[in-house]
Amino acid sequence: MSEKKVQSRRKFIATSTAAAAGAGTLGFPMIAKAQTVNLRFQSTWPTKDIFHEYAQDFCDKVNKMSSGRLKIDLLPAGSVVPAFGLLDAVSKGTLDGGHGVVAYWYGKSPALALWGSGPAFGMDANMVLAWHEYGGGKAMLESIYKSLNIDVVSYLYGPMPTQPLGWFKKPVAKVADMKGLKYRTVGLSIDIFKDMEVSVNALPGAEIVPAMDRGLLDAAEFNNASSDRLLGFPDVSKVCMLQSFHQASEQFEILFNKKKLDSMPAELRAMINVAVQASSAEMSWKAIDRYSKDYIEMQQKQGVKFYKTPDPILRAQLASWDKIIAAKSTENADFKRVLESMRTFAQRACRWQNDTNVDYKMAYNHYFGPKKAPAKS
Repeated sequence: MSEKKVQSRRKFIATSTAAAAGAGTLGFPMIAKAQTVNLRFQSTWPTKDIFHEYAQDFCDKVNKMSSGRLKIDLLPAGSVVPAFGLLDAVSKGTLDGGHGVVAYWYGKSPALALWGSGPAFGMDANMVLAWHEYGGGKAMLESIYKSLNIDVVSYLYGPMPTQPLGWFKKPVAKVADMKGLKYRTVGLSIDIFKDMEVSVNALPGAEIVPAMDRGLLDAAEFNNASSDRLLGFPDVSKVCMLQSFHQASEQFEILFNKKKLDSMPAELRAMINVAVQASSAEMSWKAIDRYSKDYIEMQQKQGVKFYKTPDPILRAQLASWDKIIAAKSTENADFKRVLESMRTFAQRACRWQNDTNVDYKMAYNHYFGPKKAPAKS
């Protein structure tokens, strides 16, 4: 082969190789692996509380669904800020997010407590969530946070069963038995019990039992059989009063720093939405299983006596609530707006639910209640 042909062939090969490489680059670009978004969360609960477990359940769902693209690391209450400091910490970006309840932010606006405190016009917690999602509550909560310069995105989920009146040294039989008691509660419940002449102290969950043990509290409520048992209530009291209107319809709140959340790709934000809904259902089912087990075991293994709160005390709570909402509605426009929205939704939804649902207690008593002796012939 002549020198001229050799050079020509070399030129052809070089040109073809470069073209092929260019085509490969254009047709099959290198796909860079998406960088993991790491978020630091804190709950408002101690590690041993089932509520912290609920928070971890949500984080685990997000982490798995994102296949490593989003990783939420969850810390217990007090790791970065005190429990009641969570909202501000998330808003400022000190934390990327967190898990708590809206009633904890009562000090910023009394309207916020309406998502957890009081009888909610007869709605249970799941109905309050329905109002929040479809009756205008979500937009109002966003508006209140914005007016307070709170830069967060809030997701409400996880309807809670009715909370007990609480743990006492002895059963309370009448309204007068409540007067003067040193009692722990939070949110607008504080106002209910103050109106009933109870001496109220708002403490985070982890501080309640030590305060009762030292005699700083005569009685206290927290939330449910599992949380109360894990926090150690049976160690300082053997009397628990069930049923109350002070927090009969509460739910959990998952918070994200708004700037952080808005910076995420749309598909990650969609995963978070789905994880919230899935966690809400899972939490409800887990609560039924765990709370019922701990309720029975506290009676059988720890000697706890459970009593139904007498109706006169429940009616006194409603009467106090009437006075509170009348006063707060006059003082705070947001409070009045939220309250009226809840009332409108509840009047329709509760009428439907009360008319539709069968009396499940009748069936329970049929199968498990005391059996009557057959009539003698």
